Amino acid sequence: MQTIVHQLRLFFIAVQFFTRIPIPAWVGFESSWLQASVRYFPWVGLVVGAVVALVYYLFAQILPQTPAVLLSTIAGVYLTGAFHEDGFADMCDGFGGGYTVQRVLEIMQDSRVGAYGAIGIALMLALKCSALANLPPKWVVASLLLAHSASRLAATSIILCMDYAKDQGKAKPLAQQISKAEYVMACLPVFALLACFTYFGYLPWIAMLLALACAAVATAWMGWKMQRRIGGFTGDCLGATQQVAEAVMYLALLAGVARPALV
Repeated sequence: MQTIVHQLRLFFIAVQFFTRIPIPAWVGFESSWLQASVRYFPWVGLVVGAVVALVYYLFAQILPQTPAVLLSTIAGVYLTGAFHEDGFADMCDGFGGGYTVQRVLEIMQDSRVGAYGAIGIALMLALKCSALANLPPKWVVASLLLAHSASRLAATSIILCMDYAKDQGKAKPLAQQISKAEYVMACLPVFALLACFTYFGYLPWIAMLLALACAAVATAWMGWKMQRRIGGFTGDCLGATQQVAEAVMYLALLAGVARPALV
């Protein structure tokens, strides 16, 4: 029983860190729990995906697909406090305007948003919304659930494979490399969604595998960029990885629709 309660604590700690969702008072907090909660990041993505998918589904009953997608995106941004979007904007600014490791990190730490960040996040949101708006309506709910969970697994993979680039930072408690057992637990919601969607026919399995493969390639590319520019990752880099992986998955699923032979 104590083990179950502790795992619930870790899940709620992850929910608290990455969303605006209030958690029960009994959860408490210890700094060591934050690092251990890494295993639940994709589970938090499942929660976020469920909320935005529900918002899309409800509005899709009374509105065309494009505004329903936009409203679901707004709901996701509000629910997470634009946590990952902010990281993507900061990484755009830092990697776009910095020429030394120190300068890149300084720019990323600056609370102001520069031209690279503003343009980058505007294009990222437009790309995600346009891809979702052009998917078959029956695919959108499943795509949101899968992409939100799997994209956070992509960020978890960066933690697994890379070192933290700074001595201090908000994400420093998360930066300790996770064990293989913890990583397997992080993979479980993605595997469960794959099995469920394949069994019930919500998404073609080949399209889902294509989306995951493209997200893996994008994550590897992001990791290569981070290692080359700053010698590791930061919290902003994790948010940027999540955003890129999510967008790439929507594009890959859309490519599956455009090429019937694949599905």
